[in-house]
Amino acid sequence: MSNGSLLEKMLAEMQSSPSGPAVAESARDASPSGPGRRISALSSGRFERWHTDPVPPQEDESWLVTYLDVVTLLLAMMVVMLAFSEPISESFRGEKRESALDSQSPLVQAAADTGTTLPPPIPLPNPATAPERIEGEPADRRAAPVQPAVDWGELGPGIEVESTPGVVRFRISSEVLFASGDASLTPQGQRVIDQLLPAFNGAPDHTIVVEGHSDNIPINTARFPSNWELSASRASAVVRHLETRGLNPTRLRASGLADTRPVASNGTAEGRSQNRRVEIVMEAPDPLR
Repeated sequence: MSNGSLLEKMLAEMQSSPSGPAVAESARDASPSGPGRRISALSSGRFERWHTDPVPPQEDESWLVTYLDVVTLLLAMMVVMLAFSEPISESFRGEKRESALDSQSPLVQAAADTGTTLPPPIPLPNPATAPERIEGEPADRRAAPVQPAVDWGELGPGIEVESTPGVVRFRISSEVLFASGDASLTPQGQRVIDQLLPAFNGAPDHTIVVEGHSDNIPINTARFPSNWELSASRASAVVRHLETRGLNPTRLRASGLADTRPVASNGTAEGRSQNRRVEIVMEAPDPLR
């Protein structure tokens, strides 16, 4: 037998023998004493040189750097604030407490000594000094307003004066002050108003209210669509004249009442003449205000 045929025979026996290298390798892989796991085809044999285990992901800890920087800055600011703060000694604290309690009431001082807290008392406004009560006079009687001590003198025809406690009323006919259907003071009307100036100047604390009144006959012109405009314009004309004579404008008021306050019947010519009027009212100040 030649050497070539002998070598082929030996190779055939090795491949067909169960105790060959393949059986040994298979037994080694299945042996429980092996590495404890079955090696896959990708991690064994000729592929083993290219096999690498995956790297687990690493946790990102870059935020710790920012956190530590913030904490460091806070600590530095605290150190700076403490360096600039003024130390408070026990003696200084006691001096401030005593100076604060000096201006408090005895009740608050006692509460502070005992450690309790009370709200500071609310100061009440000083009550106005009440006038002395006369024996036998009712307790709820209001003080009578002061009447101005002025001599009215002779004011002329068409002017009436009514005086009540605290109020003096001058009733002047419109024919004395104005032309018919007009709201401009005539020269005679200005002289009549000027006669009342001493009374107004003699009571500088009195309020002067000028009221314009009319009768019930309607008026309809371009300037005065109704008696309301006519009565209000006449009252305003008197107020403007008083202001030009030097009276304080804060004392003056004007109001138009039309035919809502008649003093006589509008059924007769004489009654309508009485209702067409201007009333100048001096009001004393309220003593209780």
